[in-house]
Amino acid sequence: MMRSEKEKMLAGERYLNTDDELAADRHRNRLLVDKFNRVARQDPEQGSQLIKQIFHQTGEKVDIQSPFQCDYGYTVSVGENFFANYGCTFIDVGKITIGKNAMLGPNTSIYSVNHPLGAKERIANYEYPGNVTIGDNLWVGGNTTIVPGVTLGDNVVVAAGAVVTKSFGDNVLIGGNPARILKHLN
Repeated sequence: MMRSEKEKMLAGERYLNTDDELAADRHRNRLLVDKFNRVARQDPEQGSQLIKQIFHQTGEKVDIQSPFQCDYGYTVSVGENFFANYGCTFIDVGKITIGKNAMLGPNTSIYSVNHPLGAKERIANYEYPGNVTIGDNLWVGGNTTIVPGVTLGDNVVVAAGAVVTKSFGDNVLIGGNPARILKHLN
């Protein structure tokens, strides 16, 4: 039996992003995200409840400032005490998993999708998920980008403006483009 493009995407395999089922999922989620962005400014508690509907999993306390954007939502899991400041974007084709006590600065972007390097495959609309996994006690400065396939350990601080292109372990301050270890933390 052939698997659907959605099943391939969720399994972390190459898939076609033009698939009707995935397009319907994106459309449904964008309506919820648009509602979140309208409601959250006036009623943060109702906004939090909408995020709990959008994301696969959250802790009890989740606070996201609008505007916020994500493609699917059902591939995102965040732990207890999650905060994302204004303008955060999750391109959540692959899984985005963030532990507890996370703070994301304004305009943080997390991308969990890769596009083929070969023009023919790219033009044919193939994509590859690239999961992003982040441990507990994260602090990300504003205007940071985290690319597909990155894993960050516990107690990581990311300096503002960093472009995180590779994985790092626990207890580090990272920054720069591409990000590198600036300091080991206790």
